[in-house]
Amino acid sequence: MKTYGVYIGWEPREVAAFAVARDSIMSTARNPQRYHVYPVHLDTLRASGLYTRPHSTRAGPDGGRVMWDDISGAPMATEFACSRFLVPELERPRQSIGGRSPWALFMDCDMLIRRDLRGLFELCESNADKAVMVVKHNHNPSNTTKMDGQEQTRYSRKNWSSVCAFNMAHPSNEALTREVVNDVPGRELHAFCWLRDDEIGELPAEWNYLVGHTKGIREPSIVHFTDGIPLMAGYEKCEFAEEWKSCLREWAFDPA
Repeated sequence: MKTYGVYIGWEPREVAAFAVARDSIMSTARNPQRYHVYPVHLDTLRASGLYTRPHSTRAGPDGGRVMWDDISGAPMATEFACSRFLVPELERPRQSIGGRSPWALFMDCDMLIRRDLRGLFELCESNADKAVMVVKHNHNPSNTTKMDGQEQTRYSRKNWSSVCAFNMAHPSNEALTREVVNDVPGRELHAFCWLRDDEIGELPAEWNYLVGHTKGIREPSIVHFTDGIPLMAGYEKCEFAEEWKSCLREWAFDPA
């Protein structure tokens, strides 16, 4: 049986979001044992020496404190803003697992998965000439803050990397080394600077539906609460909020 590596961004402010993302992967899967789910956890990556980017803490737009990426000269809304690009480094030693797909998937934690991810992986596997597969959003938010007061940054190809499948068999991804991840400004990483444009494949928008932004899709496969999860003030009644909350309750009270 073919198995799949799925990596989810983790940070202490969004533990509930991580739980919903991971649990909804398993609850929608016909064969949950296909999926090996791993957190992209900053402290663990630092302790292992994989992540060495310097960062500091500065005053945020609401008076709170935000993490600042010193190389980029910009705030990081999440701890996994840049560490997501270490997924190929994390996946390479796991490619020896029997039956492992050559595609590894990263996703932000503020996701609700509503359809078996095998459909996404099958799309990727039918595009073996691509180094990555993403939804190619044209996302230019007008708001200046998001989530719990984090600055809403703007950059090229915003949200493309929030659901990103990496082709471990593609030679161009060998250029995405830990040195590149630790030395290159974040805006260049999010623009897939190590790839040619024709190596970036496109997923249907249903696989990264941006709540409040994506239009024309009634039944998305992955719902992305990019502005804020339903536990945050102002987002309690956003699209798919009740479905997300239901998933959280089922996870919290599951006797297993």
